[in-house]
Amino acid sequence: MPVTARLVSIPLRIGELAFGATVAGLVGKYLHDNDANDNLPGKRFIYTEVVAGLSILLALLWLIPFADGFIHWPVDLLLFVLWIVAFGLLVDFIGPLNCGSVFAWGDITQQGTCERWKAAVAFTFLSAIFWLASALVGLWFIHRARRGHPVAATSTTTTRRRWGRTSRVGAHTSHV
Repeated sequence: MPVTARLVSIPLRIGELAFGATVAGLVGKYLHDNDANDNLPGKRFIYTEVVAGLSILLALLWLIPFADGFIHWPVDLLLFVLWIVAFGLLVDFIGPLNCGSVFAWGDITQQGTCERWKAAVAFTFLSAIFWLASALVGLWFIHRARRGHPVAATSTTTTRRRWGRTSRVGAHTSHV
């Protein structure tokens, strides 16, 4: 993978890892607190925890330097969709709590219940955006590589012919 691609890929993967871990911690605390009270946790929280765990695992795997980070853009796009669903589920949960606007994220550093859920919503949204950015960059990178544009400064690239075009090797020779 070229140097510029790694410079873009690494910060995105680190952000995905950090946001996934933050959401896993916030939702995990809720699940732990409800387990102690013998309350059954909602399916939306288990779903969000699974998506966060999957995101942490894949972000860690794709941070490895020899992993080809941009061929995974379909999985990045799938994780974006999974995070958007988790975002919607958390927004739907926080609505009846009378916490004010779900998107008023200025006070998420406080210790209250509403602030904790707003923080979970905020980091879920940020994680979704980072996965979308990874997918778009990966799609652009793969598209650029397929069109024959140089993607690495040290490699020589050859352009591939499109289907149906004939070779020009013998086109200028005259017949005797």
